[in-house]
Amino acid sequence: MRNEVVVAAAVTTAAAVVGVALLLRHWIQRSERRLRHAQRILRNFARRCATPAAKLWHVADELAAEMEAGGERGGNLRMFVSYAAPLPTGEEKGTYYGINLKAANFAIVRATLDGKNEPLNQLLKQEVPVPPSLMTNSESSKELCDLIAFELAKFISVHSESTDNNKGETVKRSKLGFTVSSFPIDHQLAPPSAAIATKWTTLPFNDTARKELATEVNQALEKHGLDYLRVSEVVNDTIGDLAGGRYYSKESVAAVTLGIGGTDIAYIESPQQISSPIKDPSKSDETVINMQWGNFNSSHLPLTEYDTSLDAESVDPGSRIFEKLISGMYLGEIVRRVLLKMAHEAALFGDSVPPKLTIPYLLRSPDMAAMHQDTSEDYEVVQEKLNEIFDINNSTPTVREIVTEICDVVAERGARLVGAGIVGSVKKMGRIENRKSVIIVEGGMYERYRIYRNYVQSTVWEMVGGEFSDNVMIHHCHGGSGAGSVFLAASQTAHS
Repeated sequence: MRNEVVVAAAVTTAAAVVGVALLLRHWIQRSERRLRHAQRILRNFARRCATPAAKLWHVADELAAEMEAGGERGGNLRMFVSYAAPLPTGEEKGTYYGINLKAANFAIVRATLDGKNEPLNQLLKQEVPVPPSLMTNSESSKELCDLIAFELAKFISVHSESTDNNKGETVKRSKLGFTVSSFPIDHQLAPPSAAIATKWTTLPFNDTARKELATEVNQALEKHGLDYLRVSEVVNDTIGDLAGGRYYSKESVAAVTLGIGGTDIAYIESPQQISSPIKDPSKSDETVINMQWGNFNSSHLPLTEYDTSLDAESVDPGSRIFEKLISGMYLGEIVRRVLLKMAHEAALFGDSVPPKLTIPYLLRSPDMAAMHQDTSEDYEVVQEKLNEIFDINNSTPTVREIVTEICDVVAERGARLVGAGIVGSVKKMGRIENRKSVIIVEGGMYERYRIYRNYVQSTVWEMVGGEFSDNVMIHHCHGGSGAGSVFLAASQTAHS
């Protein structure tokens, strides 16, 4: 009897072991199938995002052709004569002040220029938050201008090197540089908020609006005892970056903004080359054209189903297609959409889809960059970000590797398209083969996203080839964000 019990127990145990083994085998096979499906989605996505040199040249050629036509032929570029006053020469010296207006704050900038052979000296920046009510007042900007002048007066009183008896002498009769950064559109808010952002972003391209703002700022400056400072021009901050580049090099011919919230480009053109739709009435030897290249579109752009759905669900479907492929505002969202499809179809994060993964624009580009640049053995930064952003705490190292590969595909495509845009712009200026061109680049995507920055640079070198690689140089902007306003102040003062 005992033997029979022992045998029965052994049989039961063996059956249990076999059952567990079968379940384990089934679980492993199911996991492997899901993983293979996720990898197929990734491969298909990477194939659709591919940007071989031939495709990039198609993009560059089409962009150059639209620039040549000045936005005609039904093109998407919006080209504006944005600055016709003389740019810095590198001879300007002295202490100057500038204002850089952003979406939620403005920066007061002060710096001393010692000539083109010397770096910026005594660079000071102070960011001041702006109450949302001031930014959303579409009727008047007077309260905002009053705040700017009030804070600037306090800033000068603290940082001016003058004595109380001659306060203001170091900046007497100076121009105050004033630049406006791109305002990101909050896709989670109602359309009126997007309209407000559009109002401020397009301000530098509306002659009437920017003149009105300059007048209101000057009135506020007088009210607060800063009548020795005057704003003569309100311009896009990309033009400020170009002014900074021009101060140090006559070969600086364009500036590109690659920010978390938007992208833009400005370049120098001679008045003789400006076509009728954007004709410049000034007599300046050089004119700065801002072409808002985010609006560029082409059949050669490598669009995917994720880009199509992102555009369709955006506040401006059919617009700013190029920007939606390259700008920091959108790259993280594209990654999220790919992850969501993998979660639905390949159960990448388990049998249920993490609820937060369904929330649009929850993944921001800085977090995408952190995951992409994770060099730890088991992708610990990726694990931390997935948990922090999406409440995903069950990812495996293999899954986290897939996440980084998605980030790489999105970042590489965006950066290579930026490179093509830069090459196309230089081609339009006729400078690839016979003259050196310096392109100034500013913005968080370029400054803090190392892999993205490297892709931009390598793409330009790849496209122009070894023979002309030294003819297109990419330099980071001088002084960082907002510093361009100081260079504008210097040149405007010198030529006033």
